[in-house]
Amino acid sequence: MSDLVPDRAERQATVLITKVIDHYHYRHTALNDELSEAVLKKYLDALDPSRLYFLQSDVATFDIYRDRLDEALREARLEPAFNIFRVYRFRVEDRVKYAQSLLNRHLDFTKDEEYRFDRKDMPWPGDRAEQNDLWRKRVKNDILTLRLAGKKEDEIREKLSKRYEGILARTRQLRSEDVFSLFMNAFTACLDPHTSYMSPRSSENFDISMRLSLEGIGAVLHSDNEYTEVQRLVKGGPAQQSGQMHAGDKIVGVAQGDDGEMVDVVSWRLQDVVDLIRGKKGTVVRLQVMPKSAAAGGPVRTVRLVRKEIQLEDQAAKSSIIQGLPGMGDVRIGVIEIPGFYRDFQASTDGDKNFRSTTRDVRALLKNLTAKGVDGIVIDLRHNGGGSLTEATDLTGLFIDSGPVVQVKDAAGKLEVEKDPDPKVVYSGPLAVLVDRDSASASEIFAGAIQDYKRGLIIGEPTFGKGTVQSLIDLDRFVRHPEDSLGRLRLTMAQFYRIDGDSTQFRGVVPDIRFPFASDPADQGERSLDNALPWDHIAPADYHTQGSVSVGNLAELDRKRIAKDPGFQFLFQEFALAKQITEQKTVSLNEAKRKQEWEQREKAQRVNENAFRKEAGLKLLPAIPDTAEDDDEDSDEAAEKAISAIQAREAARILADSINEHRPLAAMAH
Repeated sequence: MSDLVPDRAERQATVLITKVIDHYHYRHTALNDELSEAVLKKYLDALDPSRLYFLQSDVATFDIYRDRLDEALREARLEPAFNIFRVYRFRVEDRVKYAQSLLNRHLDFTKDEEYRFDRKDMPWPGDRAEQNDLWRKRVKNDILTLRLAGKKEDEIREKLSKRYEGILARTRQLRSEDVFSLFMNAFTACLDPHTSYMSPRSSENFDISMRLSLEGIGAVLHSDNEYTEVQRLVKGGPAQQSGQMHAGDKIVGVAQGDDGEMVDVVSWRLQDVVDLIRGKKGTVVRLQVMPKSAAAGGPVRTVRLVRKEIQLEDQAAKSSIIQGLPGMGDVRIGVIEIPGFYRDFQASTDGDKNFRSTTRDVRALLKNLTAKGVDGIVIDLRHNGGGSLTEATDLTGLFIDSGPVVQVKDAAGKLEVEKDPDPKVVYSGPLAVLVDRDSASASEIFAGAIQDYKRGLIIGEPTFGKGTVQSLIDLDRFVRHPEDSLGRLRLTMAQFYRIDGDSTQFRGVVPDIRFPFASDPADQGERSLDNALPWDHIAPADYHTQGSVSVGNLAELDRKRIAKDPGFQFLFQEFALAKQITEQKTVSLNEAKRKQEWEQREKAQRVNENAFRKEAGLKLLPAIPDTAEDDDEDSDEAAEKAISAIQAREAARILADSINEHRPLAAMAH
């Protein structure tokens, strides 16, 4: 195993990265001792997020770098990062050897003890004995998880032996480029959550993924301790359409085709897991998934997906009509679901007058719904992570006459205002916008503008709070004759502001009528990310309101209604369970107790789900969860649609309440 040392290209990239950040990053963070300390902490957390490998004595040794990494970065001295990594690599070898030895020892699963799997806030082990005890519990947990999943003892030990050996093999395979990337991203993560460095290899993979047009399973993944977690699903992608995967699920295994061996990916680097999942469209990939509802070390299910290229049609806006619900009277509400702010830029550049875009599709849907005589429109932006700024601006223009939509301020303080230049209003009737914690970026621009213009009611949850603008900078452009690729920098260079002067950053858009879910907004979206840019305010743009929004007693009517609504009761129970699981930091290592806890949680969740399914007229699931009987894709998809409709139906009721409140008495009497 060759020793790792930084090369000339990495030193050159360091010089460029620090200079570009100093000149163009929106935050203007000083490269000083305070930042040096933060970078050291981030780097250690990146290497050892579960605090399983380093000892306190190691961390004490690294303390010599606490106030020196700022000078090291300025002078492109990368030795501190590589010195720390060498210690990490040595500790990994030692821990893997110890874990392997435990697989052949007798471990007592009747003893009442617990394993803390979430250790990000715990101290590093004080000595070798404490570390050995920690790893004994970790191995017990790994064995117990597979036991309760029905695996045989020989199979368990073989699987875990491969898992531990894989940790060591992947650590040995890391190149200087990988170590440099880890260190640079520890630096950029101290600036804000969205600035990051892409190594030449990562840049190449990024280009491949862009050319493949999201070929794969349609899921955005991120690392969570030793697991690969689903951050969100892409609308229209195989994962979302299966109805068997959800945000928060953890991927623990990947297999190619219907017969390929299931590869254990626990403790794998995120990029390596992504590489396994990615493949040619039309091919099968099987995933072993630990559902969010199962907690850490819970039972897994196998999900079969066929990779595909996600077409524009899969992402396109769609409409429906909600009517006849109790209390709505004869009011008919049109719902337009917008999964993303899309625009066929290539067709637009080529001069195709019929190119597809969100605004064009929504305009057609609005005209169609108006022709069908709807009394109001709900724009559904749940799970919409954003997209084209042009589309967010143009879409707002369908509901207002000409005026500003969003303000954009760059690092130099220069302000630009994106405006709707078209005075024509396509729809001027009653309007509501439905948002949730995953509505981000362009969704927040649209919802914020509708709220500021008082053009419609905003309903749902506080939005994500992603109000910053990133640009991808090729570092090679700064070198006249680069002999080696230096990679790219994804840099936060600007921030969005609403036309009333408030930033969408951090706080997001706060609904006029908020659904009372059990989750704390502080644990969601941008508010939960380290070093997120704070909320800010600038001078308002020159605009005039174009409507009148009165919440009045709408919130009280909503509160009374959802208190009795079976769908919302189901959601409340699901959110409560998710909160309980999220807050859980430990698991029992007593086999009987662990099994009982699993069964109680699974049965409680099944009772809740079947109560909802019965009310919705759907097929009931077995009272005792059974993976084979539960795998009914048609049933899962129908349940997903029914669950998705819960909030949309209530948004329609709220808008109907508003319409009925403002109807003349004579009109209501007929």
